Amino acid sequence: MQKTLVILVVGLAPDLVGRHTPNLAKLAKDGALRPLDTVTPAVTCSAQATLVTGLQPSGHGIVANGWYFRDLCEILLWRQPNNLVAGEKIWDAGKARDPNFTSAKMFWWYNMYATADFSATPRPKYPADGRKLPDHYAEPPELHDELDAKLGTFPLFKFWGPLADITSSDWIAKSTLHVMETRDPTLTLSYLPHLDYNLQRLGPDLDHPRLQEDLREVDALCGELIDYARATDRRIVVVSEYGITPATDAVHINRALREAGLLRVRPEEFGREILDAGASRAFAMADHQIAHVYVQDPDLIPKVRGIIEGLDGVESVWGAEDKARNGLDHPRSGELVAVAKADRWFSYYYWLDDAVAPDFARTVDIHRKPGYDPVELFFDPELRSPKMKAAWTLAKRKAGQRSLLDVISPNATHLVKGTHGRITDDPSAGPLVISSESGLMPEGSVAATDFKQLVLDHVFR
Repeated sequence: MQKTLVILVVGLAPDLVGRHTPNLAKLAKDGALRPLDTVTPAVTCSAQATLVTGLQPSGHGIVANGWYFRDLCEILLWRQPNNLVAGEKIWDAGKARDPNFTSAKMFWWYNMYATADFSATPRPKYPADGRKLPDHYAEPPELHDELDAKLGTFPLFKFWGPLADITSSDWIAKSTLHVMETRDPTLTLSYLPHLDYNLQRLGPDLDHPRLQEDLREVDALCGELIDYARATDRRIVVVSEYGITPATDAVHINRALREAGLLRVRPEEFGREILDAGASRAFAMADHQIAHVYVQDPDLIPKVRGIIEGLDGVESVWGAEDKARNGLDHPRSGELVAVAKADRWFSYYYWLDDAVAPDFARTVDIHRKPGYDPVELFFDPELRSPKMKAAWTLAKRKAGQRSLLDVISPNATHLVKGTHGRITDDPSAGPLVISSESGLMPEGSVAATDFKQLVLDHVFR
């Protein structure tokens, strides 16, 4: 067996590899770079599940970053148990080939209770007093304390939200190095999310100084991992899940369904409105550039389809045949799947007046929101001193006080300048694979469904 390191650099595209990424550019020059033909939806959970199983979403069941759990009548995103992912995982395939094969899964998604030998993943603590405290989950359990002792508490608030920056990727890279140094796994998977933040905030503008700095920052982390891999005779694979394309504004799909009398809400304290999915005849789980549309009565499907097709910014609406053709025919999928135009994305917003938006709309809350919200990457532009407000709120929480961190706008979709989810029109703006082993790479692009076998070839050939 040949030890192998796989680095997932979120949002990295062929046209971003160049003078601002000398380590990645050298790896590509010495080895090979190919476009990755990813899946729809090209979002974190679906794409990663395909990379590790070799299956389309119709096979592994991860139809988006979340979906409507029909038995619970709830929309749930960012679940973590690995048993939600069907199919043989890459680390199980390796172990079946050779019982001495070991693996480390560092911050790839669906990490909890995976059968990889070593792993770590974000996992906040939620005390009964309502606070949210940064933490991570690790296997074996002693790895958690090792990483905390060496690196400090996992920087959760730098992993996502308006404060997200290189800090979390640096922590993950160092934790990956620690596991390779102390456990020496055959296969190591590492996840660096840094590029994703400003690519969504600013768009994929290579002339922007901040994006150039982001590229240099993540390239430096890749350089540390690459240097260690070379020093320990490891093969190296770099992959990304999706490419980011320029965005103008959102499509408010749930507001359209509500105005048509199909989506229901229930009032809560202070008149705030909560989406009542179980009582709605139709609603959408919005996730970047795709939206799963759940329709309770099959007779309503043509009506719902017509409403969505009439919305500005919608490219297509998939029924049963289109879902099957695109690998999304799974019971977790909506009866319809909406795909946005290249420069648009779907908001989860269902309220018609910001005054009655739920309290979580103004917070970073990836579990309560019934859809993905990229506006969480921005402080509310109407706040006078948002960083001071955030610091004061976090200080009160550390002191044991309950306090709402309401620093996000409930209606500022125009802020978002980059998005993903549909297949990019230009492969040079889409995801990629870089390998240190040019002889193991195909002549053309790499299908996401072939990535699992490609990595196994790096280990066993």
